[in-house]
Amino acid sequence: MPAANVSIVQIHQDEVLTGEAVALDVQPLGFFMRALGVIIDMAVSLAIILLFVLLATGLSSAGMITDAVIPIVSIVMAVLVLVVLPTVIETVSRGRSLGRLAVGGRIVRADGGAASFRHAFIRALAGVLELWMTFGAVAALVGAFTPRSQRLGDLLAGTYSERTRTPQLTAPQIDVPAALTGWATLADVARLPDRLSRRIAQFISSCERLDPGARQRLAASLADEASNFVSPVPQADPETFLRAVSALRHDRQLRALQLEAARVGMLDSAPTTPRGFPQR
Repeated sequence: MPAANVSIVQIHQDEVLTGEAVALDVQPLGFFMRALGVIIDMAVSLAIILLFVLLATGLSSAGMITDAVIPIVSIVMAVLVLVVLPTVIETVSRGRSLGRLAVGGRIVRADGGAASFRHAFIRALAGVLELWMTFGAVAALVGAFTPRSQRLGDLLAGTYSERTRTPQLTAPQIDVPAALTGWATLADVARLPDRLSRRIAQFISSCERLDPGARQRLAASLADEASNFVSPVPQADPETFLRAVSALRHDRQLRALQLEAARVGMLDSAPTTPRGFPQR
């Protein structure tokens, strides 16, 4: 029997494979930004503990509580501040905290989904060891050697910190070169194969970073392939020709999408006339 064709898909470090086998291109929060968020969260927790210490001291001085009760209340307060409060905040805010809001991060599952109470509880328990008992040394050491800057709690819970503030991508300006504006009014450019279209788009976006010799050779090769779908072929250098072809295809696809959207809008706004029932 002939061997079946098997496609091998490579999942890169910054991609997440969902349960539906879809690779998502995500951006984990960097090590230093995540460390800054942890420092902010720990500073808030220390402030709460300091307020409790001052309150307990005042109540003890006033005789409202005895010295024997203070250790018990201190343990309860430590559990609430170090475990319960982070778990509740992270669960309610769906992976966020004050420090993560400041640095633009959010805790998510390894597959990109929202973290649950179980994930937050495991992370909070591990945080007592790696953040508080070792002053963050274990978290920093583990985070420095993991691909997504995951600390020990993330590895145990199966989570990581995702970047929520991504830079907005500006729409590329695709215009026909001035030397071929006259040709563009008469040119007939057929639909390019998807693979060739992607290669041309990648070349145009990255040609400035290529070696001049390799840039000319790649442009000539792509122009030779694209010329089979263009009539007439203009007298221009290969790179200018590719830019003109890409601009024409972009404009025509954009106009086709606009016409389709207009037709759908007309159909949605057209009044419907009810059909009468046949008389017996």
